[in-house]
Amino acid sequence: MRQENGGKEQHLSSEQQQSATSVNYEGRMDMVMTHALLESLFIIFATMVRLQIQPGVPIPKQDNIAKGHVSGLIGMKADGASGSVALSLTLPTIREISRSLLGQEITDIDKDAADLAGELTNMLVGGAKRILSEKGHDFDMQTPELLQGDRHEIVHHFSGQTVLLPIMIDQHEFYIELNFV
Repeated sequence: MRQENGGKEQHLSSEQQQSATSVNYEGRMDMVMTHALLESLFIIFATMVRLQIQPGVPIPKQDNIAKGHVSGLIGMKADGASGSVALSLTLPTIREISRSLLGQEITDIDKDAADLAGELTNMLVGGAKRILSEKGHDFDMQTPELLQGDRHEIVHHFSGQTVLLPIMIDQHEFYIELNFV
């Protein structure tokens, strides 16, 4: 790896390269898990869904009302952190994702839409589990709970502050909710 330093080219050692590309959360397992979930999300959309996504600005969520029409909620537990993550899809994003991933468009909030949310939630958390395992961390994950309907509630497993992260696909948003204690 090269680094520009005042017009001079400088080569970084492998130790410096690792330091430059890894993030140290100083034992904050909730942050380590969040980082792995986001990495997993980007991998899923780049390789399987084949759609470009753009994360928005995370904000504290003030209520339990879902932003999407169908959601998958899954609990996670590791040494130093427990929590849950929800993936909440709107109908426009369900259409986009299903068209790209499955080759057919899901057009209604039905069992197929709920199955899609559940499968994506499993892929998201399963990918994070693999990423963390490669780094020497382990966590347990539960079976996803599937929720649907306008204004359905997402009740996270713990009382920590829920953070809402909007994700853009084209002109449409879906949401990830993160809640760790």
